Amino acid sequence: MSDSQRFPVAAHALAYLAHRDAYDASRAAASAVLAASIPTNPVVIRRVTALLAKAGLIATRPGASGGSWLLRRPEDIGLDEVLRAVNGCAHLGSPPQGAKGCPISEHIPRQVAKALTAADTAAHEALSHITIADLLAENAPSLAAHAPHASCPVAA
Repeated sequence: MSDSQRFPVAAHALAYLAHRDAYDASRAAASAVLAASIPTNPVVIRRVTALLAKAGLIATRPGASGGSWLLRRPEDIGLDEVLRAVNGCAHLGSPPQGAKGCPISEHIPRQVAKALTAADTAAHEALSHITIADLLAENAPSLAAHAPHASCPVAA
C-alpha cells in the first residue's frame, strides 16, 4: 500500500469501528469486514490496524475470532493522531536532488524541504481540529466550511 493511502484507510477503519460500536473484543471487526467496507485487501487492513494498535488507538486480536476494536471514543481521536499513527505526512512530494555545482540546484531543494515542512505542520494543525466522530457526523462544524477536494472521488 502506498504511503498516501495509509491515512485514508486508517481514518475509514476507525470510523467504521465507531459506527459499529466496537469498544471491546466482543464487538471486534475482522479485517475482512473492514476491508469490504473500504474496499481493500484484508492484508492492507492488518498492516494499518497494526500501526493503529501500536499507537494505542485500537486493540487487536489475531485469529479466526479476532478483529479490531477502539480503545477510545471517536470524539477523542483527532485525525492528526491518526496521521502520526500511520507515519503519514502531507505527501506533497519530496525535493529533487540538485545538480552539483549549480548554485540554484544546491539551494532550492533545501528551501523546498522547508516549504514541505511548513505544509505538513499546517496539515497536522488542521487535522487536530477534526475527530473520527466528525467524520461520522452529517454536518460536523469542523468540516462545514470545506467541500470535497476536486481530485478525490466522492460517493454520490
